[in-house]
Amino acid sequence: MRPVRVPAVASAVAALALLSGCGAAGGLESAGEAPSAVEPARLWPDLPPASAAPYDYGEGETARIPGITVPGGDVHRLDPVAVAQAGLKAKTDRDSGLDELPDATVRQIRACRTAPDDCPVLTPYYFDLTGDGRDELVLGIRMPERQLAVRAYRADEGGRNDRSDQGDRSDQGDRGGLTRIMSTSDAVISVELAGRDLILRAPSAISGYEYRTAWSWDDRQQAMLATRDEIVRVPERRTDRTAPTPESSGSAGATPKSSGSAADGR
Repeated sequence: MRPVRVPAVASAVAALALLSGCGAAGGLESAGEAPSAVEPARLWPDLPPASAAPYDYGEGETARIPGITVPGGDVHRLDPVAVAQAGLKAKTDRDSGLDELPDATVRQIRACRTAPDDCPVLTPYYFDLTGDGRDELVLGIRMPERQLAVRAYRADEGGRNDRSDQGDRSDQGDRGGLTRIMSTSDAVISVELAGRDLILRAPSAISGYEYRTAWSWDDRQQAMLATRDEIVRVPERRTDRTAPTPESSGSAGATPKSSGSAADGR
């Protein structure tokens, strides 16, 4: 398909008019002909479009966590182990069945109180992933074969507005529930925060390359979606970024709760 040229006559005339008005050295100069704009070419245009996704990867699924209430809509006040344990009974809104953890990991989560050294629930982080001014809870759960499950939880709307007009009375009855807005797992190299996006880096079978998946909040879906998935070349020398600590990972202006070992729920 031939490229479509954008006429540059008007811009050239405007540039000449400015030049004639300046006259002095160092005045405006024409940048030359405008670059061509090329529209995308569609391959196999007669191919009928698919009407449904061939596979269900569980993207956009959410799940209400049973038995968990969030005092004042503040996820910092939750016990991460209790959240992980209650999440074992959660049902997703689409029930794809893809959110199940390995049996060995499930047993370890259930035994976190009695065998804290084997508890796979990592120390939580707190970030404002949705942009609404409130932190979400981000949990990591270790799995066999160096796999990591990454999950994000959001306080339901019922408990998120109490501080605006009730001062410090959040414990006096306004307790909302908790919804899991992201759940994925991979053999990750690292999990990073970029803006409000969670970036999962995973190894590639190609030497010198890695996969990077960016998870972003989607207001329409009310869930975190994998908005960008790419394979990129890894620089030979990578400068380590400053890692946020769980105690300092909250949004600006927030005072995150200091968290000790996830296994003891402090």
